[in-house]
Amino acid sequence: MATHSISMKLPQGAVLNTDIEFEIRANGAKLGEVHLSKGTIDWRPYKSKGSEYRLSWEKFAELMVANGNKHAS
Repeated sequence: MATHSISMKLPQGAVLNTDIEFEIRANGAKLGEVHLSKGTIDWRPYKSKGSEYRLSWEKFAELMVANGNKHAS
């Protein structure tokens, strides 16, 4: 199983026009970045040459419920 690490860059203050950025790595190799904003969640794969995958928060919620593994919190 891969070892994952996540680093985070937070903007100063509330998230208005600046995304919260997460860098995602598996076994030390960068997989990509997740950017969170007020309106969307974006996935930017590493070495994707500008490709970005964007979902609204509503679509993200639907995707997680339909495809995620349910865990009790």
